[in-house]
Amino acid sequence: MSSQRVPWRGKAVVATLAAAMLAGPGIAEAAPRTAPVSGERAPAATITWTLVRAGNPTTDQQNAYNLITAAMNAAVSRYNNLSDLGKSLAVRYEPGVPTADGSLNGTIRFGGNRGYMNERTALHEIAHTIGVGTSSGWSSLGGSGTWRGARATALVRQFDGASAKLSTGGGHFWPYGLNYDNEFSGTAADRHVRLVAAMVSDGL
Repeated sequence: MSSQRVPWRGKAVVATLAAAMLAGPGIAEAAPRTAPVSGERAPAATITWTLVRAGNPTTDQQNAYNLITAAMNAAVSRYNNLSDLGKSLAVRYEPGVPTADGSLNGTIRFGGNRGYMNERTALHEIAHTIGVGTSSGWSSLGGSGTWRGARATALVRQFDGASAKLSTGGGHFWPYGLNYDNEFSGTAADRHVRLVAAMVSDGL
């Protein structure tokens, strides 16, 4: 999959994030963003994440950590390349969670089902941490069943035509909400990130 830089954002190139072990036990963290090249504008913000790990992981935990790390690295890299959104995320593996979930406080939990340990799920849950389905702005702008913010509405019409709209319900949006695996493609993922950023501009 490849993602295309959004020309209107004018954002500096952000290095691909990679999980790295911290000195202290039990935590893995994405690598820090490199300094901008001289003459480039530094992005206003960036998304970072840490994986909360067991000190002596079991085989099951380590397998999950590997899959979650790959999913989060891909999703965070896409967000940082296509938006100036900022958030510090704490990611956990909790086998009792049925699928995965994300909270406005920045916590993402992946359950034991490996089918959800992918970039699509990570992108979707990051959106929840930013406010999709979880913020007061979501309630005021998306509570009617249609997103009423001007910028995200204009953007989805740019993608899908003058009559397009963003539907909302159950804490989710569509199209491009990446609510199911069959919605995922490189183009859909890019549009998802751009729409979430536009929602934030609208007041999410």
